[in-house]
Amino acid sequence: MLHCGLLGETLGHSYSPMIHHALADYDYRLFEVPKPELDAFLKTGAWDGLNVTIPYKKAVVPYCDALSEAAARLQSVNTLVRRADGTLYGDNTDLFGFLYMVRRSGIDPAGTKALVLGSGGASVTVKVALEQLGASVTVISRSGPDNYDNLDRHADAQIIANTTPLGMYPRNGTAAVDLTRFPRCEGVLDIVYNPGLTALLLQAEQLGIPHAGGLSMLVAQAKRSSEQFTGIPIDDSALERVEHLVSGHLRNIILIGMPGSGKSTVAAALGAELGREVLETDDLIAQRTGMSIPDIFARYGEARFRELETEVLADCGKRSGIILSTGGGCVTRPENYPLLHQNGTIFCLTRPLSLLPTEGRPISQSTDLARLYEQRKPLYKQFADVIISNDGPLADTLNTIKEAIL
Repeated sequence: MLHCGLLGETLGHSYSPMIHHALADYDYRLFEVPKPELDAFLKTGAWDGLNVTIPYKKAVVPYCDALSEAAARLQSVNTLVRRADGTLYGDNTDLFGFLYMVRRSGIDPAGTKALVLGSGGASVTVKVALEQLGASVTVISRSGPDNYDNLDRHADAQIIANTTPLGMYPRNGTAAVDLTRFPRCEGVLDIVYNPGLTALLLQAEQLGIPHAGGLSMLVAQAKRSSEQFTGIPIDDSALERVEHLVSGHLRNIILIGMPGSGKSTVAAALGAELGREVLETDDLIAQRTGMSIPDIFARYGEARFRELETEVLADCGKRSGIILSTGGGCVTRPENYPLLHQNGTIFCLTRPLSLLPTEGRPISQSTDLARLYEQRKPLYKQFADVIISNDGPLADTLNTIKEAIL
C-alpha cells in the first residue's frame, strides 16, 4: 500500500485524510515536521506521495528533480511524488482546484475586473487562474500600491477573490472588505473552507451575489494529487460525490423551534445514531453562569439571558459536525443567524401548541403561547433551511434530517 500524507509545520485539524480516503485506497496521514527536520524528512522519510501546505510550498521546490508546468510557473509545489527511481516530482494542484471551484460556482470571470485579496502564495495561484479565465486582475495587499486604504479606486470591481486567512476558523466573523463598497460585484470567491460560509460569503449571500467557498477547491486539488500518487485517473464525477460526503460530515445539525417542540429528544436520538456530539444551548449557559435558566431570568431578565445565549451560539457555531439544540427564542436576535448558518443546516421542528409543555420554561409560563408563536413564526421561517413537523414518529423526524444532511 502507498504511504501518503500532508506535510506542514503545524497542521492541527485537517480534512485531507477524510477526502483522500474517500478518493482512493492508500494510507494517508498528517506529517508535522519542524523546519530543521525538513531536509531529512524529504530525503529519507518513509512516504510515497505528499501534499504540501504552509510554510513549505516553496521550500520543497529545490528538492524536486522535475516540476509540472503549473509548479514551474508558480514556483510553488503542493504535491510531491517519489518516483520509482527515487527522484521527486513536484506539481501544483491548487491551480486545478481553484479553476474547478470557479467552474462549479457558475461565476464567469471572463472580461471582468477582479480583485485578489492578499499577496501570499495562494494569491499568486488565484491571480494566474483568474487571468487564465480572462479577467483583469489587481492584487490588494496591506502595503502594496493597491491596498485596503485606497480600495475606492477599485469600486468598479466585478469579482472579489479572498486568499487571506481572515474569517478562517477559529477567528470566524471577520472579512477583509465590505462588499457594499463594490456596487458592480457579481461574484465572490473565498478559498477558506472552514467555516463553510465565511463572513465575506455570508455578506455575499445577504446581498444576493453569487459566491463559493473553498471546500470544492480543496476536494478538487486532492483529486488531482491522488491521481499523481497512484497514476490512476479519477473521473470528475467523484468530485461532487466526495464534496457532498465531506460537507455532510462537517455541517452542524442545528435544531430550532418553540420550547417543547422536541428539540432535545431529537438531538439525543440523532447523536446516538450518527455518533455525533450533542450540545444544548441552555445547558451551556447554565454551566457558564453556574445558574439555572429560570434563576437567570429572575435575577437578570431576558435581555441578559439573550446576550449569554448569543455568546454560546458564537462558540458552538464555529464547531463542525455537532448537533446543537437551541433555545426557543434564539431566533429573536438577528445576529444569531450567521452564527448558526456559517457551518450548519438549520432545522425547525414544529408541533401543535396544545402539546407544548411549559414547566421550567420562563417565557412559556409568562406568555400566551399562541401569541408567542405568532410572533416567532416568521422568525423561525427566516432562520430555517428545513421545517419539519415533529408530531409523528420520532423515526420519521430523524430520517428527514439525515436525508437532508448526509
